[in-house]
Amino acid sequence: MDTNHNAIRHLKYLRQSLSQNNESIGFFLSAGCPLAVQMPAGAWPLIPDVANLSLYVNEQLAADPKYTIMLGELVKAGKNKNNIEDTLSFVRSLYLVSAGGDVRGLSQNDLTALERKICSTIVSKLNMQLPNKETPYHKLGKWMKSIDRKVAVEIFTTNYDLLTEQSLEDLGVPYFDGFVGSRKSFFDLRAVEDSQIPNHWSRLWKIHGSINWVQESENGRAQVHRGSEVKEDASHIIYPSHLKYEESRKMPYLALMDQLSRFIRKKSSFLILSGYSFNDEHVNDTIVNALSANPTAMVLGLMFGNYEKDHTDGGKIETYPNAYRLAKSQHNLNIWTFDKAIIGTNLGAWSMSPHDEDADADILQFVISEKDPIEEGKLRKSIKLGDFSALTTFLQKIIGSTRELSNG
Repeated sequence: MDTNHNAIRHLKYLRQSLSQNNESIGFFLSAGCPLAVQMPAGAWPLIPDVANLSLYVNEQLAADPKYTIMLGELVKAGKNKNNIEDTLSFVRSLYLVSAGGDVRGLSQNDLTALERKICSTIVSKLNMQLPNKETPYHKLGKWMKSIDRKVAVEIFTTNYDLLTEQSLEDLGVPYFDGFVGSRKSFFDLRAVEDSQIPNHWSRLWKIHGSINWVQESENGRAQVHRGSEVKEDASHIIYPSHLKYEESRKMPYLALMDQLSRFIRKKSSFLILSGYSFNDEHVNDTIVNALSANPTAMVLGLMFGNYEKDHTDGGKIETYPNAYRLAKSQHNLNIWTFDKAIIGTNLGAWSMSPHDEDADADILQFVISEKDPIEEGKLRKSIKLGDFSALTTFLQKIIGSTRELSNG
């Protein structure tokens, strides 16, 4: 690897891109983001990542014999029992073929009950509130509110929690999430696709559902509603995957995935991924296909940690192999890890030239000098915007420059 990427130049470009008020700017927030919320001793994390959430659900339902049977069948099918989204997809796929008889020792009623128990357990763990108004989520909201934008900021998230909603509402940032109405809000596909909502309303697209989305039956027809409160005993719409297991649940999922594709296909769109590990193939395909169709778009994946991590055999392995594979063949998908980056399909370490030391302090503070683990006595450069907290601090630092640009 002979290529180096100048840290100062790329941070300045990022700041300039985020200072625009007339371009399509979006954020894709995933499971790593809640881990950036600082909590009192013993209370972290506020919300666990997918792996630890999966372990929690498995522990809570371990005494249920039907759940044990289902996990055993899931493992036989080559699925990962420590990925709750795999588990939900498996339960729902069995439900599809369960009419009229048992499937893998489980009846249709068993599978319905299992899905509800899994979702209720997830809701109990994810129904949390941000501890104060100085969190990374609030910093993102302050940046969104900082100027009167000509094009609405769009937030996509795979998270089911309500942390983004809480922060935006704390700050008085208006947003549209695809639902309309007040008593029993319902999903309005036309409003999503027509995009006639005022530009000062940000957009919030929860592509994997939410703990306050429920399915209810009305006049013999299933409908998805968004409630103002989280219901304990309800049919929650969590991870409504691309399996066509039920029309009413399929529609919000497919509509919001289409919206992700539509956003990236906009001229000069810029989407920043935070907390996303590129382990969802359907999301990956949507992003790459849209990028391939629109060479003016740019997607920047900000990854937590270094390019490589320690392996159990004592060597090193790639931390995010799926992300690297895609970025090395897609010129407008860039990946930044702490110590290296793939930019324009080229892998390189972060670097600085001598004259870069004169860059302004707001940029310099995000370039960190650390001891090189390989060459003794040498320092290497790091950019740690893959930490959601560092990213939102960067956003907060550029609020002033954003205002200057909009007034200039």
